[in-house]
Amino acid sequence: MEFKREIWLDRLIQKKHNGLVKVITGIRRCGKSYLLFELFREHLLLQGVPADHIIGMSFDSFDMKKYRDPEVLYPYIKSLLTDDGMYYLLFDEVQLLGEFESVLNGFLRMKNVDVYVTGSNAKFLSKDIITEFRGRGDELHIGPLRFCEFMDNYSGNRYDGWQEYMLYGGLPQVVLLPTAEQKAALLKSLMDETYVSDIVGRHNVRNRAEMEDLLNILSSSIGSLTNPRKLSATFKSVKQVSISPNTIGNYLEYLCDAFLISAAHRYDIRGKKYIDTPLKYYFTDIGLRNARINFRQLEETHTMENVIYNELCARGFNVDVGIVPINAKNEDGKMTRNQLEVDFVCNKGSARYYIQSAFAMPDRAKTEQEQRPLLKIEDNFKKIIVTRDSPTVWYTEEGIQVMSIYDFLLNENSLNL
Repeated sequence: MEFKREIWLDRLIQKKHNGLVKVITGIRRCGKSYLLFELFREHLLLQGVPADHIIGMSFDSFDMKKYRDPEVLYPYIKSLLTDDGMYYLLFDEVQLLGEFESVLNGFLRMKNVDVYVTGSNAKFLSKDIITEFRGRGDELHIGPLRFCEFMDNYSGNRYDGWQEYMLYGGLPQVVLLPTAEQKAALLKSLMDETYVSDIVGRHNVRNRAEMEDLLNILSSSIGSLTNPRKLSATFKSVKQVSISPNTIGNYLEYLCDAFLISAAHRYDIRGKKYIDTPLKYYFTDIGLRNARINFRQLEETHTMENVIYNELCARGFNVDVGIVPINAKNEDGKMTRNQLEVDFVCNKGSARYYIQSAFAMPDRAKTEQEQRPLLKIEDNFKKIIVTRDSPTVWYTEEGIQVMSIYDFLLNENSLNL
C-alpha cells in the first residue's frame, strides 16, 4: 500500500533549487521520511537525476554512526561531488549530526548542492527550528493523512471510511494496521510514550500529570472557546487542584509547539481585528485525541469540525474563528451587543472563504440558524456550510452554498464548486 502524499510532494518539488535548506517538519509518524526518501527520491529519478547524484543518509542507522561527526561527514560528502551536476542531499534524523546547522549552511554555499532534511527530536518537533538556520531554511510542515489520502487506499465505501477515519485518524502507521485493537493500542502508546514524553523532556516539565490532565480536558472539549484562566478554574472545580493560568498557558504553548494541537484565534470580521482570547484548540490527528480519552466522547459534530479545520490548514489556508458583532433587543426591549460565531475564516493570498460546520440541517429552522452568522457578514466573499450528509451541492434561498463533508474533503477544488 502506497500513500502518494501528492499535496506535500508538489510543495516540496516547488522548493527545489531555491538556495535554502528544505526542512520537513511535522508530528512524529506522519510520514516525513517516507515523503523525502521514497516519494521525492522517485521524483528525482523520474526527472533524470542520476542515482549517484542523490545522496541519502539516515543518521540514526548504525552504519551511519561515524558520519554524525561533522569532521568526517563534510569531507566525505565533498568527495562524492565529482562533477558540476546538481547533487541532492537527503538527510534524515539530521539532529544527530554534530553542529548540523553550520554543516548544512556550509553545503548551501556549494552552487551544485540542494539540501533536504528531516528530524524527529524535540527541536525538530518545534515551530522554532527554522531560526536555527538564520534565514537560510525553508520549512515544509506536513500532517497526517487527509481523508482523501486515506480513501485512496481504503477498500470500503466512503461512509464506512469516514467512520474509521473519525475514530483512528490518519497516522500512516496506524492506518496500515489490520485490526481495530492494534490501531487503538498503537495510538495510546504513541500518545503516552512518544508525544507526551517528547514535550516533557524538551521543556523539563516537572508535573507530567498536570499536563496530561490538561490534555484530557482539551480532548473532551475540542472546538470550545477557552483560555488559561478558564482552564485554571476548571482544574479547581473539577480536579480540586490549583494550577496558575501562567502554568497552563505554558503547557498550551508546549502542546502547540510540538504540533500535537493547533490554536485557532478569533477574528472580528466587521472590525477587521484579532481578539487575543479565548481561543479554540484542535488536534493535529483526531485518532490521537480519541486515544487520549480512551475512545469515549466520540461526538461526530466536534470530530467533523476538527477534521474540517485540519483539511483547511492542509490546503494552505490561514484559519481563524470568526465573530460578527450585532445589535439585538433583549427581553426588556433594550439594545445589547451580541456576537455570532463563524466557525472558520479562511485566508490564502487574496482569497477568503467563510465556512460553517453543521452536522445536520433537517429543516428550515436549523438552516436559518446555521446561516445567520454568514448573512450578517457585509462582504462578498464566498460563504459555505458543510454538513454531515447532503445528496448534492446546493444553495439556500439566501445564496449560501451547502455541501456534504464528503464533497468537501474528497474534492480538492470543493471550495470553488
